[in-house]
Formats: sequence, C-alpha cells, structure tokens
Amino acid sequence: MALQCGIVGLPNVGKSTLFNCLSNAKAQSANFPFCTIEPNVGVITVPDERLVQLEKLVKPQKVVPTTVEIVDIAGLVKGASKGEGLGNKFLANIRETDAIIHVLRCFEDDNVTHVDGSIDPVRDKDVIDMELQLKDLETIDGRITKTEKIAKTSKDPEAKRLLDVLLKYKAALESGKSARTVELSDQEQKVAKDLFLLTNKPIMYVCNVDEASVVTGNKHVEAVKENVKDEEAQVLVIAAQTEAEIAELETFEERQMFLDDLGLRESGVSKLIRSAYQLLNLKTYFTAGEKEVRAWTFPAGALAPQAAGVIHTDFEKGFIRAEVIKYDEYVALGSEQACKEAGKMHIEGKEYEVQDGDIMHFRFNV
Repeated sequence: MALQCGIVGLPNVGKSTLFNCLSNAKAQSANFPFCTIEPNVGVITVPDERLVQLEKLVKPQKVVPTTVEIVDIAGLVKGASKGEGLGNKFLANIRETDAIIHVLRCFEDDNVTHVDGSIDPVRDKDVIDMELQLKDLETIDGRITKTEKIAKTSKDPEAKRLLDVLLKYKAALESGKSARTVELSDQEQKVAKDLFLLTNKPIMYVCNVDEASVVTGNKHVEAVKENVKDEEAQVLVIAAQTEAEIAELETFEERQMFLDDLGLRESGVSKLIRSAYQLLNLKTYFTAGEKEVRAWTFPAGALAPQAAGVIHTDFEKGFIRAEVIKYDEYVALGSEQACKEAGKMHIEGKEYEVQDGDIMHFRFNV
C-alpha cells in the first residue's frame, strides 16, 4: 500500500477547498494527473523539474512521475477521543495515515463563520492536538499496565526500557505536549516503534491565509510558527481560495501570469505536494530509456537491492549490481553513452545507499 498523508482541520478552515485544489491539480501543470481511489483519497503526481529535463534529453515514448496519496479525513469535534461526532472515524483514519497535514485558518472573513466565533489558529490546533493526545494517553496507560507486570516478573531489559519510554510519553502527554516532542535515544526509539502513537506522526501545518498574506504571512502565521517551534514541524503558507481561482484558469500562461502578479514562483498546491512527499521521508530515483523515463519512489536510506525491489520483487531477490549515474552529470553530458565514455557511470553493489536523483539500471538474475 502507498504511503498516505491525511489532511485534518476544524470546520471552515479551508480543508475541503484545499483538497479540491489538489483534485484539480492537473489544471495547474502539464502532466499532473489526479485519480480517486475512494471518495476521500486522491493520488497526485509529485512535480519534479528533473523529469522535464530528462524528457528533453531522452525523448522517450512516455514519462511516468512519482505519486503521493492525500486523504481528506472526516471532520472533528471536541470529544472525538471519546467517540463524539465522527470522532471514532476521524481517529481511525488518522491512525491509518503515515503523516498529517494540519490545515489552520489564518484569515479573517466575516462571511465565513468559525465554529468558535473568532480566528485563533493556535487554539484550533490545540483542539485537535488535545483529542489526539487524549487518545495516545489512553494507549500509553494500557501499555504501562501490561509492561509493568512484565518488567516486575521477568529480567527482560527490553521491558524495562519500554516502561521508561512509556513513562516519558505519559509525562509529555499529561502536560499537553505531543509524543513527537519527546527526545529518545536510538535504543529507546527501537522499543517504541510499535506504539503507533497518533501524535508521533510527522506533521506539517498549513496556514490558510488571504491573498494579501500569501507572500509575507500575517500575525496568525507568526503565532503558529512560535507555537510549533519545538516540534520540528514544517509550516507552509497557502491561500486556498486563491489556489481555487488559479485552478480555474484555462492555460499554463494565464496561471503563470497570475502567480507572477502575486509575487509567487509556483503554486501553493505544487509546494504542498512536494512537501508532503518529503514529510513521508520519500526520495526519488530515475530510470531513463527510449520507451520510458520514470521516477521511482523509495524510502530515504534504502540500499540498492531494496530500491530495485520497488520496480519488481525479482529485481531485489536476484540483485547483482546497479549501474548509477548522478543526475547532474547526466544532464551536463547529455546522454547515458556520454556518461559511460566519460567514466561517470558507477557500478554499485548491495551496500550502496541510493541517493535522491540517481539514474539507475539494475542487473539481476532470478
């Protein structure tokens, strides 16, 4: 199953508008498809200028980009952790995703009501945070009860280490902090990896602003940045309503003129998709031939055999070696043959850690 980012947010913060902009992403760039797996799941291609350059050089029959899945998650109300409203569905959907895109309303508009009557993105963030933290605390308390018994009746050092981690998480959650703020050693991270805490997922905060604030931000954006500074979370500024207007323009030239007038180099949707891809800790390598230039997704840190397995499991099982050309060298020299002649094609074995942008050809035997 592909990795997913879930979009969350309170009512009337622009979550649905943003998801709809993503669904219309094909209107903002050439070869930018979107398809629906379920009513609330979109598969969106990741904008990558490197694919454009490789297409110009190789002139393949087709080009295949990488994708990322975005899930529009059910709305949330206070009490979700106790099953209020759509709480159970909301929490179940978040648990299934690999990362969270949290949309916060950072614009004033008397025509768009707010569920709490005023604009305060930090307060809105705290509402969702608290529900997720309460659910995580419920998980932690259950694990502590079990782990304490094991730690007392056995001499297993792992149980003692896990108990220490659980108590660290409990202290943070009870003080209103998310699990991702807890610093753990490498050993502690290993024993904690199967806890699957909601507030431990990577997160990106999307500040939905008005058109006038899309370049410089505003006081609400600054408040969000200050509030999340300890989370090591990315903060992205997007004007969802403006993105909707861009999507309605007919031609690429019209859209580019619109962006230029706003002082933007690219649309917020493009930035969001790329940021979501990075949030999932994904990277890209390429295969390039006359039939196809294709971008392949792999998890950061993957070795050559695992990266080969992304194409087909047989490639991983029968891996012999990988022929690797660096993207910059490929573009500078203009072709695979030129790279070979210049000694820029490297032969790598099973221990090679694949780098973002590598152009690869795998040798295998099954």
